[in-house]
Amino acid sequence: MYQSIKALKANRLKTLLIYLSLTFSISAIFLITSISNGVISMYSSILKSDGDIIVTQARISDTFFSNVDINIISKINEIHNVKKTSAIIVGATPIEHLPIVAVYGVSNNRFENYSLLSGIYPKSNEVLIGNSLRESLQNKDFIAIANKKFKVSGTFESDIGFENGGIVLNIEDAGMIFNKSASMIMINTAIEADTNKIIENVKLLSEDIEVKSTTSFVENYNQFKIIKISANVISVVAFCMGLLGVISIMSLTIHQRQSEFGIKRAIGIPMRRIVLQIIQESSVLGLFSFVSAFFISNIILYFIKNSTLLQGYVNGELTLSLTLYIFITTMLMVTVGAVLPALNASKTDPVILIQGSKI
Repeated sequence: MYQSIKALKANRLKTLLIYLSLTFSISAIFLITSISNGVISMYSSILKSDGDIIVTQARISDTFFSNVDINIISKINEIHNVKKTSAIIVGATPIEHLPIVAVYGVSNNRFENYSLLSGIYPKSNEVLIGNSLRESLQNKDFIAIANKKFKVSGTFESDIGFENGGIVLNIEDAGMIFNKSASMIMINTAIEADTNKIIENVKLLSEDIEVKSTTSFVENYNQFKIIKISANVISVVAFCMGLLGVISIMSLTIHQRQSEFGIKRAIGIPMRRIVLQIIQESSVLGLFSFVSAFFISNIILYFIKNSTLLQGYVNGELTLSLTLYIFITTMLMVTVGAVLPALNASKTDPVILIQGSKI
C-alpha cells in the first residue's frame, strides 16, 4: 500500500487527472441510478399506500391514460375478505409559474393518507396542497386548474415527493377536469385473504379492467421499465467514459515509467508483480475516488431533494445494495483500466523499456 501511494505521489498530475475522471464517472453513475430508483420508489409508495390489489383500464400503456368506472367499487366491496376500496385520478397541470404540478383526485376514504399541517380536508371546489408546493406559490388561497378556480382548504405534508409537491382534491372535481371516472382503484384485503382468488373474482366484474397485485403491477409497469433501462444505458456510458479515461492516462503513466519497469524486469522481477503493483495503485486511486463520489453524490442529492424549484419531484435513493454495486463497478473499472496498458507494456523487451522507446 505504501509503495502504491508513493508511486501515485510521484506522478501527481496524472494521478489528479485519473482521480477527477473516476470521481466524475462514479458520481454520474451514483446520481443517475439513485434518482431513477427514487422516482420509482416514490410512485411505488403511492400505489402501495392503500392496497394489495390495483385495478386499471385494460390494454393501456400508462396509468395517466387509464379510465375505470368508479361505480364498480360497490361490487368489489361485496367480495369476501375485501377490507377497503379506494379510487384515485392521477393527472398534471401547470400552476402559476410552475410548468407542471401533480394532481390527485381521491375518494373520501383516502384523505386520511395526507397528514394535515393546517386547514381541513377539501370539500367540493376546494383543494389541499402539499407543503413543498405551498412554498412555491404566490397565491396561497386560491388555485386555478383548467380555467376553474379552487379554494385552498389546507396544507398537508407527505414523505413522498410527488405528493408533497402536488394538489389533492375530491375525485368528483378531478373527474370533471380530466374527463374520467377513476385512473385506478386500490383494494386492501384482509390478512388471511387469498389475493389471487380476489383478483380472479374482480376480473369477472368487467372485461374492460386489468387486475393485478400491487407487487406485480410495480414490477411490470412499463414506465418503470423505461426509467430503469434509460438509467442503465446512461450509467454504462458513464462507466465507459471513466474506463477510457483511466486507460488513456494509465497508458501515459506507464509510458513515463517504462524505464523503471525495464530496470525491475532486468533485475529479475517478474512482470506479473509489476502488473499487480499497477493494479494496486489504481485500486487505491479508485477507492479514494469512490469515497469522494459517494459524499459528493449525497450532497447533490440533498440539495436536489430540498430544492423548491423541483418541488420534491426529484429525489435520489442511495441504498446499501446500490452503493455496493457501484463500488464493485468502480473497482472493475480501475482494474481493467490498469491491466490493459500494463499487459501491453509486459510484451515489450526490457532493454527497449530501459531505453525509453515508445510502447
